[in-house]
Amino acid sequence: MEILQVAQHADDLDRASAFYSELLGGPPAGRFDPPGLLFFNIGTSRLLLEQAASSAVIYLLVDDVRALIEELRSRSVEIVEEPHVIFSHTDDRLGPAGTDEWMAFIRDSEGNVLGLVSHEPRHDP
Repeated sequence: MEILQVAQHADDLDRASAFYSELLGGPPAGRFDPPGLLFFNIGTSRLLLEQAASSAVIYLLVDDVRALIEELRSRSVEIVEEPHVIFSHTDDRLGPAGTDEWMAFIRDSEGNVLGLVSHEPRHDP
């Protein structure tokens, strides 16, 4: 079993399309208007943006959360929470063993909070 689709609230599909196209590095996979549905493929899952959807916190796995936050900051994306280590993976149950899980939060064009996560080699102090 895997997650097929996650829905996220969007008041303005054009604005959301521009934001997510830039964040995800590619255009939408589909748009159906009416009824007002915008889809992006993320790995094997779909992100559905629509006005009727509730707001959700979606976490995206990225290569380097700290570098991405700096790039997003330069594009005037609102940073809700700066990158920080959440925990270290001692085994492979929740992520690669021997890595730190870094996380940061941004606000999308529609006011939703998005989590950005990366797994980086552990740096013991």
